[in-house]
Amino acid sequence: MSKKLFTLYLEGIADIVFFKQYIQHCFGVVVPDEQIVNLEGWTNLKGISALRRMRSTMDNGGINIVILDADTDFDARRNDVLAWKQANGVDFELFPLPNNHDAGTLEDLLEHIINPNNRPIFDCWEHYEQELVQLDIPGRTPPPLTTPAKKTKIYGYLEALLGESQKKLIKEANRNYEDTLHWNLNAEYLRYLKTFLGHHLVYVE
Repeated sequence: MSKKLFTLYLEGIADIVFFKQYIQHCFGVVVPDEQIVNLEGWTNLKGISALRRMRSTMDNGGINIVILDADTDFDARRNDVLAWKQANGVDFELFPLPNNHDAGTLEDLLEHIINPNNRPIFDCWEHYEQELVQLDIPGRTPPPLTTPAKKTKIYGYLEALLGESQKKLIKEANRNYEDTLHWNLNAEYLRYLKTFLGHHLVYVE
């Protein structure tokens, strides 16, 4: 296989770290930093900087690849982005996370690719969330209590495994998704993502 000319548009550092490692794991392709655009939030895809970069990639015969969180409404996010694409006359391939058909985020994808031996950690977390929403704290208006963000859940998963002494490795910028004690980059859940990336990133020889 050989690499195509492409530019990746990702929402932030957590996505960049994951996708650089995942692409190298699956295809042996090292993605240079200059081929990645850190959008720092999906709405910046619509900014003039991203638009110029897309047109430059197209002019050079390359492929633009946009990977964004679907968030709470898959169809709404997909339709919004594709409408912007048509209105601006640019070409790119779109993959809404976590799996190109469900609502969700990168963190939902990550929860599906943990080492199965560590599933009890998430079972405990889900029990905690169920208990939390039932609590009535005097002076707290309105109930229920706020459930921690998904990013916090992933952070807590790694913190439980790595502990205080390796706190640096828990942070998004330093995570090692090749560590099979924590993650499974060959998980069946990633089949749609692997097919999408393989089709657009590499030539099969």
